[in-house]
Amino acid sequence: MTDGQLISVHPEELTFQFELEKQSYCDLKVVNNSEHHVAFKVKTTSPRKYFVRPNTGIIQPWDSCAITVTLQAQREYPPDMQCKDKFLLQSIKVAPTLDVDEIPPETFNKDGDKIIEERKLRVVYATPAHSAHGNSEIDSLISSSMLRSSKHSSEVSTHGSGYDEVQMLQRVKEERDLIVQQTKQLQQELETLKRRRNRRVDAGFSLTFTAFVALIGIMVGFILNLTLSSPPTE
Repeated sequence: MTDGQLISVHPEELTFQFELEKQSYCDLKVVNNSEHHVAFKVKTTSPRKYFVRPNTGIIQPWDSCAITVTLQAQREYPPDMQCKDKFLLQSIKVAPTLDVDEIPPETFNKDGDKIIEERKLRVVYATPAHSAHGNSEIDSLISSSMLRSSKHSSEVSTHGSGYDEVQMLQRVKEERDLIVQQTKQLQQELETLKRRRNRRVDAGFSLTFTAFVALIGIMVGFILNLTLSSPPTE
């Protein structure tokens, strides 16, 4: 991390396990390295290919935020598996009272004396490792089923039960991956809602306390004025 930077991001490049006709995901951790509240926004050169959640937000001092970037299913491989897409992460100091739903659209416009920090992130496509944790059992079943289906197809003219078994296992694997990703996204949304609720509770308490103190001051002033204005008794 360079001195003076508001935020840091880990990892510093987006790596996607690229497979045709399948979505791929990459998680980023954005850390606020300052004592200020920092708003961020994520931009990309290919907005139709990627889905970013959340693409804007506010990080409290010394806190962090998780961002999930989804590569939409692609129908063809890029040339030489090289990707020219880029991401831009902008950050700027904001008031502590600003809520994430109230960030003005012009916050990240480069005008006036505003200081907006920017970090560029490149995209890398990688070939998925099917022997990874949690996938080995299903993948081995798929491979063995494909082998049985291949042997069987040499003896009969139609796809037998082996082909159906491969299709079923493929669907099970895709559904499992989707459930895991949805669970992760729901956990992130729950954390965001908790933080918003806590900020609103704190703000409501401060407002109530201020009103209570003001009411006491008014009552004390009224009593003093009433006492001073009363004629002295003989």
